[in-house]
Amino acid sequence: MIAQLRICVPGVLSGVVVESCSAELGVAEVALHPGASVMPPGDVILVLLARESVEQLVQKLHALKVQERGSISVSMPELVLSDRADRAEAAAPGEGADAMIWDEVSRQSGEDSRLTWSYLAFLVLATQLAAIGIVTDSPIAIVGAMAVGPEFGPLAALAVALVRRQGRLGRDAALALGVGFPVAMLAAALAAWLSVPLGLFPADVLERGSAVEFIYHPGPYSLIVAVLAGTAGMLSMISRRSAALIGVFISVTTVPAAGYVAVALVLGEYEKAAGSALQLLLNLLGIVVSAVAVLLFYRLVTKTGGRPS
Repeated sequence: MIAQLRICVPGVLSGVVVESCSAELGVAEVALHPGASVMPPGDVILVLLARESVEQLVQKLHALKVQERGSISVSMPELVLSDRADRAEAAAPGEGADAMIWDEVSRQSGEDSRLTWSYLAFLVLATQLAAIGIVTDSPIAIVGAMAVGPEFGPLAALAVALVRRQGRLGRDAALALGVGFPVAMLAAALAAWLSVPLGLFPADVLERGSAVEFIYHPGPYSLIVAVLAGTAGMLSMISRRSAALIGVFISVTTVPAAGYVAVALVLGEYEKAAGSALQLLLNLLGIVVSAVAVLLFYRLVTKTGGRPS
């Protein structure tokens, strides 16, 4: 897997940056465009290299404070036809799919963790879908709610913040979770409260046999599934395999548990509400802990000079 770095630096830094890039193992090409940058004034350097070499080179550029005086951007070309690039990729240690770029993971998780109107809208809609699935005994609606829920972004950001000690990222993630879930649950509770007198579902709907009873019956497998899902989710972020996140979304009952708490409280089923709340907490905790473990593992193998292969 080949990556491309675009580096914008003042002319006085070009020489040392070009030297650092040229000396890095896994670099295939280095192109210097003097005076190509107008704002800020400076040079533009393009580097073609193996993805598994990006993190080490970016750290060297950070040490030179390139990001303060210019910029560093990383992209993944769809197609690179070059024997030299193939040789550089073969020379680089590890595999591109396993390589981790810390700045990329931090930026991606940070973008997904902010408390925005779109985030709130998706979480409210997902919780409403879950509540409808609960009162209609519809596993399909429950799965749909899992897929719509945006909660993995803040959970991943919280894990990154804990590992990298990024206080602002952690606060943003905690705010998104701490505000998002109560707002979504309040909206679901309001909808349930209005639905009963309208005759949309009976007040004893939760007392009947249900295909969604697993939501308020937390057990060992609840935590195990959450840990596995958190591991898969963080690995998918690191390896840029977004399709795997869909499986993560529909494997844990965070949003359905939140919806069940709301409905159960409105209907006076406090024991089931407590079970659902415990289910929610177990899932949130399991995802964060496993995501932290994945990040610590990658940090360990990077420090010891190796990468998972």
